[in-house]
Amino acid sequence: MIGLIGCGAMGGAMIARLVERGHVVQCHDALPEARARAAASGGTVCDSLGDVAQKCDQIILSLPKAEIVTSVMADLVPHLRDGTIILDTSTSEPDTTKTLAAAAKGYTFLDGPVSGGPGGARAGSMTMVLGGPVDAIEALRPVLDDLTARTVHVGPAGSGHAAKIANNLLCAANLVLVSEMARLAQSCDIPLDSLLQGVNAGSGRSGVSEVNFPKWIMNGAYDSGFTMGLMRKDVGLATKLAAQGGLDLPATAAIAAIWENSRDTLADSADFNEIFKYGASENV
Repeated sequence: MIGLIGCGAMGGAMIARLVERGHVVQCHDALPEARARAAASGGTVCDSLGDVAQKCDQIILSLPKAEIVTSVMADLVPHLRDGTIILDTSTSEPDTTKTLAAAAKGYTFLDGPVSGGPGGARAGSMTMVLGGPVDAIEALRPVLDDLTARTVHVGPAGSGHAAKIANNLLCAANLVLVSEMARLAQSCDIPLDSLLQGVNAGSGRSGVSEVNFPKWIMNGAYDSGFTMGLMRKDVGLATKLAAQGGLDLPATAAIAAIWENSRDTLADSADFNEIFKYGASENV
C-alpha cells in the first residue's frame, strides 16, 4: 500500500492515477473537502497521520510549503515503520529537506518535487527531480514509473528542491520575457502566433513558448492549475536561496520584482500564466 498525505489538486490527481494503476492508496488531509476529493478518486481516507504511517512503508507528501512539511513530519515520525521511505513532492526548501533527511532514523526522507501540474499528475506524465539515496529511489521505482514520464536524480537530499526552485524561476522569467516579446512583436505588426512559430524554430524557444502560450494563454484559458501565489512563493524561494549563498543575481532580482509588483493587478488566486496580462496591451 502507498500512503499519500496532502490531497489537494496535485495530491488528489496522484491518488487517482495510482488507483487507476492498481495501487491501494491510504491518504490523509487536514481539510474535509480534500478528504472527500481523495475518497472520490478511489483513495482510502485515514483518520490520522499515524494511521497512514502504521499501514504504509512508502509515503508520498504533497503539501503547500516547507513549514507544513515540517509539522506533518513531526506528527508522522513517531508512528513510522522501520524501513519506511518518505517521498516529499512538495515545493519545499532545500534546508528543510536536508534537516529532515539528517534527522531520519530507521526511515529515509527523499525530495522529489514535480513539474507538470495536476493534469500531468493525473496522466502520469510529470517530471520529477529527486534528491537522496539511489537505493531508496529505486525501491520506489514502480510508483515513480506510474506517476511520471521522467525522473532525474540530481544529488543528495535537498538537491531536488533546489533544482525545482531553479526550474520554476526560469519558467517565471520566460513567462515575463515572452510576454514582453509579444508586445514587441505587436509593435512590429507581427501576429503572436507567427512570432511563436519563429521563436520555436530558433534558439529562443522554451517550455513557455512551446507549451504555456498555446495551451493556456493564446486561447484565454488560464486554467493550468498553478496560481500566481504559488509562483510568487517559488520565486521568493529562489531569491532566498541566492541570499543564503551570498550571491548577487541581478536578473533574478529583476524578475522577482516584476512578480511581486504584479500583486496590484493580479491576485494570488489567478492562474500564473496571467502574468502575460501585466503591462500588456489590450490589443495583443
